[in-house]
Amino acid sequence: MLFDLSESPPPDQCAEAYAEDMKAEEWESEAGVFSALRAAGHEVRLFGVYDDFHILLDEIRLNRPDVVFNLAEAFAGDRARETNVASLLELLGLPFTGADSKALQLCKDKALASVLVAHAGVRVPRFEVSTVAQPLSASKLRELGYPAFVKPAALESSTGISQDSFVENEREAAARIRFVHDRLNEDAVIAEYIEGRELYVSVLGNWDGGRLEVFPTRELFFAEVPEGDPKIATFKAKWDDAYRKKWGIKNGFARGLSAELEDRLADTGRRIFRALQIRGYARIDLRLTPADELVFLEANPNPSIARDDDFAQAALKSGLTYEKLIARIIKLSEA
Repeated sequence: MLFDLSESPPPDQCAEAYAEDMKAEEWESEAGVFSALRAAGHEVRLFGVYDDFHILLDEIRLNRPDVVFNLAEAFAGDRARETNVASLLELLGLPFTGADSKALQLCKDKALASVLVAHAGVRVPRFEVSTVAQPLSASKLRELGYPAFVKPAALESSTGISQDSFVENEREAAARIRFVHDRLNEDAVIAEYIEGRELYVSVLGNWDGGRLEVFPTRELFFAEVPEGDPKIATFKAKWDDAYRKKWGIKNGFARGLSAELEDRLADTGRRIFRALQIRGYARIDLRLTPADELVFLEANPNPSIARDDDFAQAALKSGLTYEKLIARIIKLSEA
């Protein structure tokens, strides 16, 4: 079971070395997967990496695993290097769970992902890209429709997204783009703001073979956000418990969806999953407009797989226990 660390790993990478870490909230995915693997009778070797891939090569030479359950989302603290970890496993010829390096790279590039998804027949917001090397000109900003939404082109987990990401005019857009360029050193996507409900579609399978299973739709609720205010999944809306409580932000199962809309959600999730060539499991983020139109926001391959998170909860409602879900994810790595 491979995961990334924020510091060098302990010399003895055994269960006892990580026992205290596994009790922490931020280790819920690792703890859940480890428990499920052990319960299924697997011999599990925990292995953390930080900034030295040679230790992983040495481990594989000594104890080549049958399969790697890949939970690594970064290398040397850089989430952009998640793809490189998958590439290394590919070069070593090891079967591993979740998306391959190609799908991870496609999904990390939010602009390119939107182009591919649009080509698959799914509506995406109108957008422009402002690069650090060549920021959008003032004249180009004037041509954009407002309100709009500014986000980093390649960061994940809503990093760099706040209420200031919602911009209502050229001046606000320029300021937020400068923030993304100067403070985050990232290219920026300036997209049409889509009013509506934020829905999450969980998909399990491999894009290039077999049936793609879609689980019941989850939703991000904004119970205390005033009517007319933008409802966006900011970093605080996802990760700050006090902020979530103040504004009544909760994750739960979507209510009041017609059978026809549920079918469209499933079809849309499958189209996006295939367009981005995802293997294993992914959460697809969509907006449902007041006119019942579905609009693509982004795709999240290898989303958080903790027992209480959206993906596992959606699978459970479909009758797939956590242990069976983990077993299915492993099976897909062998396909």
